[in-house]
Amino acid sequence: MASEQLRYKISGSKLPLAVYREVAAHLRQVDGVKVELIPQTSQKFDYNQSQIEGLWIELANPSDVKSQERVREILVYYQLRQDD
Repeated sequence: MASEQLRYKISGSKLPLAVYREVAAHLRQVDGVKVELIPQTSQKFDYNQSQIEGLWIELANPSDVKSQERVREILVYYQLRQDD
């Protein structure tokens, strides 16, 4: 029996494209994690706005507490999530 996947979106940060790519690379090193960059959808150019709107993060096994904790640590490090 296959377990359900957990997928969530991280957005709202104004990090540069290179930092989003770095975050994605770190997250992809965690077992069972897939990451997609979400392109910016705004039609108005804003120099202070990132080229990336956010990240889709998918955990293949939501019951894997170790992977969830590692993802949380990475997101906290990059200030994409507050430490609970």
